[in-house]
Amino acid sequence: MFFLHLTSSLLAVAFLTSFGSSMLYGYNLAVVNSPAGYIKDFYNRTVVSRNGTGLNEEALTLMYSLTVSVFAIGGLIGSLMVGTLVTKFGRKGTVVNSSVLVFLAGSLMGRICASPEMLIIGRFITGIHSGISLSVVPMYLGEIAPKNLRGFLGLMPSIFICAGVFLAQILGLHELLGKEEHWPLFLSLVVVPTFIQLMLLPWFPESPRYLLIEKHNVHATITALKWYRAKCNIQAEIEEMQEEQRSLSSVETVSVWQLILDHTVRWQVLSVVVINIGMQLSGIDAIWFYTNDIFENAGIPAPEIQYTTVGTGAIEIVAGLIGCFTIERLGRRPLIIGGFGVMGMCCAGITLSLILQTHVPFMKYVSVGCVVGIIAGFCIGPAGVPFLITAELFKQSHRPAAYTVGGSLNWMSNFTIGFIFPFLQMSAGSYCYLVFCAICVSVAIYVYFVIPETKNKTFVEISQMFATKEAVEESQALTHLDQLKLKKMNGYGSLENGSLEFDSSSSCP
Repeated sequence: MFFLHLTSSLLAVAFLTSFGSSMLYGYNLAVVNSPAGYIKDFYNRTVVSRNGTGLNEEALTLMYSLTVSVFAIGGLIGSLMVGTLVTKFGRKGTVVNSSVLVFLAGSLMGRICASPEMLIIGRFITGIHSGISLSVVPMYLGEIAPKNLRGFLGLMPSIFICAGVFLAQILGLHELLGKEEHWPLFLSLVVVPTFIQLMLLPWFPESPRYLLIEKHNVHATITALKWYRAKCNIQAEIEEMQEEQRSLSSVETVSVWQLILDHTVRWQVLSVVVINIGMQLSGIDAIWFYTNDIFENAGIPAPEIQYTTVGTGAIEIVAGLIGCFTIERLGRRPLIIGGFGVMGMCCAGITLSLILQTHVPFMKYVSVGCVVGIIAGFCIGPAGVPFLITAELFKQSHRPAAYTVGGSLNWMSNFTIGFIFPFLQMSAGSYCYLVFCAICVSVAIYVYFVIPETKNKTFVEISQMFATKEAVEESQALTHLDQLKLKKMNGYGSLENGSLEFDSSSSCP
């Protein structure tokens, strides 16, 4: 019955930030898929008008890959700015102020788009915005949510990411904006949800944790909590925040370098590195960027591909909703382990089906099913849980730097897959998906053995769980060192058992 604590203000903020920011990430991932041929033709015509000769197939593939991947380069730059922005402007302030980037990018990619350079720059700017919002929105929602709603609200952005992909697939149909003359409008529609967010979000309060722990504004904190809470003991929640504040070695926000050097959070940092790299190297971006090509290679008739793609988008939303409504019951670990496990099996299944489809005709449908399985497995857990866990594993002073590390690695991996996958597919063929299979299985194993369950726990309690792990490891290391010293002493001719008996007898009165 965790929904008893879900207020209209919490739901409205989760909707506005996810709709106006997170959804754009999913939309921009898929928006270049259906008009790929038109974009390549536009590039070729522009080069012909400039140089008198067109581009060969490899050059066109390289330019299109750059158009796809430059979004990730912008995302990397945006993610590196997160720590500074959220400290200066706050969580909500960063979401609101970064919206100007969307309007700038939309104007470059819209009707005035007259060159490949403008389109590529527009994609780069949308990437910067997505790099910022992909970290800031989960951070904001994680800090305004009560602990029993943190998982539910933390996965809201992932549902809207799936909705963004689905919207791009629907609008990309030939009957809607899938015609050649409409692709600039198709790419620039990102300004609509951002405009709605910009009109409404400024009326809601900033994160109470940011106001109290970093700004020391108790009055504003109480006002914000009254907005975001129904009937609960606000004083108890303020005391919990103050307990976290007292537990911090410093109320100053640590830098990325300080975070990396802090041995007390090394397991948290390693966990953020593994799940964020694994999230992108799982192969999901290859599926999203090149869905049409995968279906074409699978033998799906060309006129049916766009409708098959839209069907996968609907499954994404259903899978995201399942994850969102079960996370507070099942916990974080089952969703992320199960999600990566399903993705690993389906990646292996794609390889097997593509190898056998020339001999077994129905295997082309198995490959489509595996694509659906990868997308569903991703949206149930790995799509949103890594960002949620990044918020939960760290205290207030370390959280911005943790999001910078996780976000930057996420986007670097995104760029790597977006740029390399077409060439990997050409060189390795069907076997390229086995690489993704190995990565998915490895991440699932790591999460199973290392990351504890964080459901219904405060940020202080989660930090204490990792502190206990560190203490146990240090104790084991000291015990091992003592044993080595003891063996070294016994190496000078005394018997080990005799020495132990002597020590034990000397301790008796």
